[in-house]
Amino acid sequence: MEISTIIGLIIGIVAVLVGMLLKGASLVALYNPAAYLIILGGTAATLFIGFPLSELKKIPKLVKMTFVKQNLMDKADMIKLFMEWASITRREGLLALETKVEEINDSFLRNGMRMIIDGNDQEFVRDVLMEDIHATEERHRSGALIFSQAGMYAPSLGVLGAVIGLIAALSHMEDMGELASAIGAAFIATLLGIFVGYVICHPIANKLKRLSKREVEIRLMMVEGLLSIQSGVSTIAINQKLSVFLTPSERAVINEREAGASEQKD
Repeated sequence: MEISTIIGLIIGIVAVLVGMLLKGASLVALYNPAAYLIILGGTAATLFIGFPLSELKKIPKLVKMTFVKQNLMDKADMIKLFMEWASITRREGLLALETKVEEINDSFLRNGMRMIIDGNDQEFVRDVLMEDIHATEERHRSGALIFSQAGMYAPSLGVLGAVIGLIAALSHMEDMGELASAIGAAFIATLLGIFVGYVICHPIANKLKRLSKREVEIRLMMVEGLLSIQSGVSTIAINQKLSVFLTPSERAVINEREAGASEQKD
């Protein structure tokens, strides 16, 4: 579970509700079906106009991605795994890795491993894997774009809802109490539009971009590891090459583990 998404939504909702109470606004004012229809219906309409149905069908899956933790290999574990494979390759050759292929859960890594075992040219392997990464990036980009566009449209539709509400309010000019109530209801649409756009849609788009960036980093790391194994480099060289994908703190953790393992051997 991606707890940060849930925390963000709770904080956003609580902040608005408590803020309304502190300002003396009634929460009952939020019960405004017309405002919800204009914001949600209007935003949905803009998305249907702006995107093909094949992409919009992915919205539930995209939303789910922001609530479910990514199932990606740990970078430190990946380095350890590639070092083990490099050691086997240098002793027994690439064909010795055939027994390891079916143990790989990641389809991208498994496909790359099969290609280098089959003896494909290194440039060919790199091109195929990089094209796969580029295609993945494009799919992720189009998914994030849906929410970016929704985040842009929703606040504008909130203004539209406010204008419609003010037009309706003009029919109550003879009753100042009714006029004030109608004006207040008109601005609920603006509130909802801003909330949907800047508290929900834009943050979801940003999180999808961050998740995509992390997945791409992991896959680039896999590409470098596979090509290094195919080149027959040493375990130390693979460790040094793949460590560039780690943050300084992650490198420090790996170094501590290696130092601890060396002490135990001694």
